[in-house]
Amino acid sequence: MTEAQLDAYRVAGTTVRVVRDALEANDVIGIVVAWDDRDVLIRRPNRRVVKVSRGYRIQPADEPRLDPLA
Repeated sequence: MTEAQLDAYRVAGTTVRVVRDALEANDVIGIVVAWDDRDVLIRRPNRRVVKVSRGYRIQPADEPRLDPLA
């Protein structure tokens, strides 16, 4: 995930999905708030902020979920 992509999601207020593993229940859905070299802060709909690694797949939430094992 590049800086430009993260900034575009933040500026547009795009709801994103962070796919962490094969279980859809473990996905983090929210809005990109901030990031650094290693992590991304996502604000969930309940207003809690979650810190996730930039190594996870981040995609718009309205797109079909991509399999992380593929």
